[in-house]
Amino acid sequence: MSNREDTKPDRISEAEYAVMEVLWDKSPLTAADVCDEVSKARGWSLATVKTLLGRLANKGAVETRPDGRRFLYSPIIARVEYVDGESRRLVDRLFGGRASSLFAHLAENEALSDKDISEIEALLQEIKQ
Repeated sequence: MSNREDTKPDRISEAEYAVMEVLWDKSPLTAADVCDEVSKARGWSLATVKTLLGRLANKGAVETRPDGRRFLYSPIIARVEYVDGESRRLVDRLFGGRASSLFAHLAENEALSDKDISEIEALLQEIKQ
């Protein structure tokens, strides 16, 4: 069992993220359980899922616990923690650390719907209070 809660895991690939989504929704799960979930959308084999779970364990993103002749997998990092880190990296890397530059870019490229704009305005009002 890994205990790396005090450290941040290495970057997670898109494929690994798909596995994490399954584990965040329900855990602990066996590799076969995870495979049943992701293979519907991605068509991955059990061997592929086991490889991804092994990588995630090595990165400190999931922990394993023996359960008879199989292992149960659970996320070590919370979804919100991961999303927070990735959001910050995106803003830092592409927009010089300024979230306003991200919103300006999205607005300039018409990537924000009227609903998006309304939700952002409501969030800003909430933050100001």
